Amino acid sequence: MDPAYLSALAALAGSTIGGLTSLAASWLSQSVQVRAARYQDDLHRRQGLYKTFIEEASKLYTDAWQSNEPQVSDLVQLYVLISRMRVLSSTPIVEAADAVGQKILQLYRSPNRKLLELEQLLEDQSMNPLREFSRACRAEFPPLGGRRLP
Repeated sequence: MDPAYLSALAALAGSTIGGLTSLAASWLSQSVQVRAARYQDDLHRRQGLYKTFIEEASKLYTDAWQSNEPQVSDLVQLYVLISRMRVLSSTPIVEAADAVGQKILQLYRSPNRKLLELEQLLEDQSMNPLREFSRACRAEFPPLGGRRLP
């Protein structure tokens, strides 16, 4: 074989390998960027959902303390949020959200509370129905600043 052909084939093979390597690196880089963007979108979507749930549950919990007659549309909205969590969230989050909904329903069924009862509940930390939900949410998200929160 003529050395000129051999040289040309070697150059062509090197060029092809270099092009394929560049293409593979570019594809891999794009793939990682797309995956990271999807992850961030999912994270923001769930954070927004959890924020809305906490706000709605807090309003309903306050209302349940003051009244025995729930607004059905508000309760339905709470369960809509829980149903959305069933699609987007992990099982511990959904279970904690269900528990919050059950606590609110139980509070609506119970007699209205007096100020003295409220003070006792504040002392023994049982007034916060969102505590376990908040813990489950925190466990699902990556740690802040690279450190794990207690």
